Amino acid sequence: MTRLSTLPSTREQARRALLLIGAPASSRLVVDVHGALFDGDLTVPALVALLRDEERARPAGDSSAYRICPALQPDLTAARGLLTLSTWPVEGRVAAPRADLFAAIVRIAEFIAMREVAGAAAAALLRRLADEVPGGPEAYAVQNPAALADAARTALAAVPVAPLPAATVQRWEGLDEQQQLFGLPRMPQQRGRA
Repeated sequence: MTRLSTLPSTREQARRALLLIGAPASSRLVVDVHGALFDGDLTVPALVALLRDEERARPAGDSSAYRICPALQPDLTAARGLLTLSTWPVEGRVAAPRADLFAAIVRIAEFIAMREVAGAAAAALLRRLADEVPGGPEAYAVQNPAALADAARTALAAVPVAPLPAATVQRWEGLDEQQQLFGLPRMPQQRGRA
């Protein structure tokens, strides 16, 4: 029996949420944002499976399509548990966890305020995100997404974020396509003799 689904694919649902978030994000945040603001059935296990499939099944030289990829650490290894889009520049794919979270909260809160998204799921998402922002619970106490966006913007301004060194960008440009998308392999820890 063939079943037709009108829901977008897991990949498209993740892309939609990541475009809104606009920064490296945890699988949980991607699922929560998508569940609160879009139609779909996105789950963390589905994202994990998608990421594994994206790394294994990428056609060589197919740079026109987007892929769901792990975020990168400053040493260009994969940042475990954080997702990005392959179409983002390297500066947007290197994780800066606190700054990325505050930037995402600004975007999400502004989206909800602009679209006047109402509903229990959107309110619950904003309440949870408000807990991550200094002064966020107070700012969101009146259930004003714009106030939460302002509090997150203030918190973001206080987080020092150094620009990505030119040497890192140059190193990234020298990597092969697979390494650019999914990061350099981690080197095992070496133990010295005592």
